[in-house]
Amino acid sequence: MRARAGRIVHTRRSVEAPDRLLIGGRPLPRTAAGAELGRLVLDRGLHFGDGLFETIACVQARPRLVGYHLERLQDGCTRLGLPAPDRAALRAEIEQMARGAERALIKVLYTRGSATARGYAPRGDEEPRRILLRYGWPREDARRSGAGVAVAIADSRLGENPRLAGLKHLNRLELVLARAELRGSRCAEALLFSSSGSLVSGTMSNVFIVQGPRVRTPRLDRCGVAGVMRRAVMHVARSDGIVVEEAPLGRGDLDSATEIFLTNARIGIWPVRELDGRCCAVGPLTRHLQRLLVSRLAEARDA
Repeated sequence: MRARAGRIVHTRRSVEAPDRLLIGGRPLPRTAAGAELGRLVLDRGLHFGDGLFETIACVQARPRLVGYHLERLQDGCTRLGLPAPDRAALRAEIEQMARGAERALIKVLYTRGSATARGYAPRGDEEPRRILLRYGWPREDARRSGAGVAVAIADSRLGENPRLAGLKHLNRLELVLARAELRGSRCAEALLFSSSGSLVSGTMSNVFIVQGPRVRTPRLDRCGVAGVMRRAVMHVARSDGIVVEEAPLGRGDLDSATEIFLTNARIGIWPVRELDGRCCAVGPLTRHLQRLLVSRLAEARDA
């Protein structure tokens, strides 16, 4: 670093780099590819989860709800103090990745970039990194959208942090542990409560309940991810005159619900037919919302 006009200015020459680096027990090759990999392993997303991600469903080569995804990514960048990506450029990259795919999933990783100094605090001169990956669409079991799914209540609890609430950030270890609870189970999903006892979401989904004529979903002001399909479902419901509430919900609300359903960007809506061994009705309002959502997702506009 050097002094300039009475202040300290960091330069990239002061970056603290490891003096040895092995991957899989081997040193990096002395090539351009090796140098790039060396920068990648210093990424703050890898070290600290310092970044965001989106998983975008693509059907018939069209990214679904991509406008909602980009808006959420923009909001996450603002709240984490990350320079936002160029929206038009990122959208073009997503559309390019979707070309030729009948059904695919595109994952967008956006991190603060490689660390330019050791320690948790970003220095401010990092260069954000975006990584796009395309995956094949997992094999679907049509019975999950039709007859519904069995769901458990996870023992794991989500920590409450309003500063991160709603964001799809890279710190997903709580959900990794909760998802592991389903190993060997016939349940398709596990519902999670917060450390204070509020219903939040599933491990990979948002949750809705029906109480009388109202559809209710947990308020996500303390923790949880504000899903794009959650947003789409609330939109189509309200457009149809259905009352939708975001509210603090607890175990009693689950027990008194006449219908329960789950949403995410890939599955759309899954009705819940069983909760912790208790049979649940797959009711008419859930079916109605499924039909509305299918029509909405078939529209040419993306959000």
